[in-house]
Amino acid sequence: MRPERNVEPAKQIAPPDFDSLRAAIIERKDQMPKRLAQVAAFALANPDDIAFGTAASIASASEVQPSTLVRLAHHLGYSGFSELQAVFRERLRERNSTYEERLQTLEAAAGSEADLAALSGFIGAAIQSLTRLAQNLPVETFDQAVDCLANAETIYVIARRRTYPVAAQISYAFSKLKIRHQIVSSPNGVDPEMVEFATKKDAALAISFAPYASETVALSQAIHDRGVPVVAITDSPFSPLARSARCWFEISEADFAGFRSITASMALAMALPVAIAERRRKKK
Repeated sequence: MRPERNVEPAKQIAPPDFDSLRAAIIERKDQMPKRLAQVAAFALANPDDIAFGTAASIASASEVQPSTLVRLAHHLGYSGFSELQAVFRERLRERNSTYEERLQTLEAAAGSEADLAALSGFIGAAIQSLTRLAQNLPVETFDQAVDCLANAETIYVIARRRTYPVAAQISYAFSKLKIRHQIVSSPNGVDPEMVEFATKKDAALAISFAPYASETVALSQAIHDRGVPVVAITDSPFSPLARSARCWFEISEADFAGFRSITASMALAMALPVAIAERRRKKK
């Protein structure tokens, strides 16, 4: 009888870009050793620090040994930490490209039909975002969020930058449905004082995607520390908003030519106020 040969495990294919790297980390986080999961969470929450930092500074900030960074890189299929770090640096270069550069890239790729290509591309990204939402949105999370917000006397809506239009839509719907709320985005910088009016009878709805707006994260944590329940709309289990939220939605928005959609977020922004109003009507 022939002795069995040792079969080498198939080499893990390293994710080629940041989006696929993020997806791989989220998929494997429950199977990672504790220290690897710790530094992976730090990396997704602080991608700029990974791009700019040294192995020593990143290890110190994430409270692990420098060797853990190498272990994480190998676990994800990279030859070493430098190759993993290169993915974060490439993400930074793409993110920092100006809108003019993105338009030039789009025009070069599409030629004379750039306008039609842009329209088709954005429609495709919108459809992809909505499909992901329909397939992945947990009904239990939606029900829990509606229940939490429907029971609040005042709902504090917190958002900045790219997610501000989502907050504006929610505020508009709340106003039409006569749901008392406060949008926290003042031009005079009194937002920290504004959230101090929140009590345990209220609730907050915070919205932010990577790279996370520091003001949104800070205000959400501050309102959480006051014992106010927080519902978050974000994009990752490693999001800093998820840590302070009673429940949270993971929204994966598609992009086209570097311009990221907010279609799925807007769909959720339209559904939540209506569901909250209906829940309150039934209680009455």
